[in-house]
Amino acid sequence: MIELKSITKKYSKLTAVNEISFRVEEGEICVLIGPSGCGKTTIIKMINRMLEPTSGEIYIQGKNIEESKPEILRRNIGYVIQNIGLFPHMTVAENIGVVPRLLGWSKNSITARTEELLDLLGLDPDEYSDKYPGKLSGGEAQRIGVARALAADPPLLLMDEPFGAVDPLNRERLQIEFLKIQRKLKKTVIFVTHDLDEAIRLADTIVLLKEGSIIQKDTPENMLAHPKNRFVKNFVGTDRALKRLARFTVADYLSKAEGLCIEKNISQCIKNKRDKLQNRFLWITDRQGRLMGWLDIEAFLAQDDIEEALTRVNPAEIALGADFTLKEALARMLSQGVSAIPVIDNADRLIGEINLSTIEKITQEGYPK
Repeated sequence: MIELKSITKKYSKLTAVNEISFRVEEGEICVLIGPSGCGKTTIIKMINRMLEPTSGEIYIQGKNIEESKPEILRRNIGYVIQNIGLFPHMTVAENIGVVPRLLGWSKNSITARTEELLDLLGLDPDEYSDKYPGKLSGGEAQRIGVARALAADPPLLLMDEPFGAVDPLNRERLQIEFLKIQRKLKKTVIFVTHDLDEAIRLADTIVLLKEGSIIQKDTPENMLAHPKNRFVKNFVGTDRALKRLARFTVADYLSKAEGLCIEKNISQCIKNKRDKLQNRFLWITDRQGRLMGWLDIEAFLAQDDIEEALTRVNPAEIALGADFTLKEALARMLSQGVSAIPVIDNADRLIGEINLSTIEKITQEGYPK
């Protein structure tokens, strides 16, 4: 889909990018990562012709980008940057519609596309369309930046540290939303980050750079399992097995949860199931299946008092969604001091659990995805 052939960028005696060659297939997320000054952003800027290479060629869908005027080329490339760059005097809807307007889309088409993208990003069009950027949180503004990049449905998306200025909690949520969107739209993405965890989570392919040269281009799994040299090994760190957990989602390894509705005859239910229960604890839900907490079975049988044996919880603090990674699940287990975490849907309904024993297996070398 996009191919760089022997790209070099020099500034006088400084070589920022040195004979870079790689290919990104259609629908793939390729993450560029490396130390500061390794050439990541320079590569992005040469792809959309904000910078011209000293030598080499870049092809998008088989066409040399030098055959297109820069302004025409950029209208067919989505571009998201760290500081977002929303126009402060334009509403959210006007910001999203910038490129479609330049391409001559009708007003109705632009409105429909804007509403579609806001829905896709989890933002209510009625609430957000007429807002100005100054009224948005950092996470909301970043979502609008992504929506604007996707507005004209470009085949290629360039993202330069897009979540770098967002707080860790919103950054995690944006990564989850971005992967959801990518599963639906299957864009070809070149993504720049300095965050290895982000790269491992998002990438189909990682290009690790040093001093303007490619040191290793590989899948995240292979780079973690088989670092090419000492530089790569030091870059990915000694906790490679833990980092690997970011490649797996809770949904992939969900187990059936042992749970009961609080409105049932819990005493009789436990006695009927006692021989089949594998754990000392049961998840307790309300009539709608929403998580309320967990029940200590032995304490309940000894006292026959549900309130004494029930530990009530805030689902947001103890539970995870199915889109979370196993690395996040492990962190939640350690912080809560438990060996199993409940998994809930968007309405807090219990849909399963993830166990420490499962995570331990996955950290073992060679365990299949």
